[in-house]
Amino acid sequence: MKRIIAPVSRRTFLKTTAAGVGVLAAPAIISHKALASSGEVNFTGWAGYPKLAEVVFPAFEKATGIKVNFTELPDQDAMFAQAKVAAEAGGIDVIEPTIDRWGGWNANGLLQPLDESKLAMDNYLPGLADGSAGERSRADGKLFYVPSNWGTEALVANEADAKLSSPPSLGDLFNPDNQVVVRPHSTLAAMGRYLDAQGKLPRPWIDGYTDMGAMVQLWDIALAEAIKAKGNVVQWWSGENEANAGFTANGATLGLNWDSTGYNLRNDGYKYIAPVEGAFAWHQGFVLMKNAKNIDQAHEFIKFVSTAEGAAGWATAFSSNPVGKGAAELMDPDVSAYYNGTFNDEALSKLWWWPEQTAEFISKRGEYADKYKAA
Repeated sequence: MKRIIAPVSRRTFLKTTAAGVGVLAAPAIISHKALASSGEVNFTGWAGYPKLAEVVFPAFEKATGIKVNFTELPDQDAMFAQAKVAAEAGGIDVIEPTIDRWGGWNANGLLQPLDESKLAMDNYLPGLADGSAGERSRADGKLFYVPSNWGTEALVANEADAKLSSPPSLGDLFNPDNQVVVRPHSTLAAMGRYLDAQGKLPRPWIDGYTDMGAMVQLWDIALAEAIKAKGNVVQWWSGENEANAGFTANGATLGLNWDSTGYNLRNDGYKYIAPVEGAFAWHQGFVLMKNAKNIDQAHEFIKFVSTAEGAAGWATAFSSNPVGKGAAELMDPDVSAYYNGTFNDEALSKLWWWPEQTAEFISKRGEYADKYKAA
């Protein structure tokens, strides 16, 4: 598959010469207009990442005088639903979808373009806000999306009890000897990619992301095979808290989860593993609501997360990769060691970036996920 973002080694991002995130980096240039108006920004983002409120938002307020009013939601479907309400009622300035989803938000009339003159586009690491990713961040030549962090979704395994192939595979999720915690739509995609790698699909799995006829054909097959193996699912997850509980409360031995889940459990006998087929990779960022009220404050907030300090803090909160130049040197060395222990050069070369997914695709994907859960 053609990668949507230029390949960049995690070692380039996550150097072990870190000094921590608490030291303020070079001060950002703050718009006087932003400081002269309300002094707050309404941000809706991902639940389960306490360091955002504990570390990043206070650092932003100290640097700019702007307070962040934070609303936490567990997943993008919940964010999208809340954004549709806010499009009528107001209350959200900035929200944080992934690069493959913002186009559907824009197609629903929820977004307005960003003002590049109020940002610092040179702050971003190469390949994240320019190149093919930059092209995917625009509509009609206007910038709608800029990155906040990026990471992966791969295997979280109980080192003592998980039954893994050699090398570990997405197919291990469907081994009845494993008790798994999984996200429905990701698991169907994992089944599809696993069958594709085994040569058991009538056409490449990736075809389903650009052709709805192919999507139905391929997802029908993946759904049928996943249902056969459904007996080993001990918990579904949609957000970080549910994923952690699948292991700590419900005894899962294996899961398909975000890298942050593996990081949170790394000292409890769990290991984060890239499957032989390649880890799923995601690219997350900020968009501006069409009826946002705190426009200048929103741009200051977005710009802060592109600075070395802001990017390091945001990535540390998510246990993910930063987007800003100089952020690597501020990252926690424990995070650096964790990622470098999972992604050698071979694993990096196999990253499978989520393709763009239209609103029609997402709706149909949701139908398949519901059928999977209900079966």
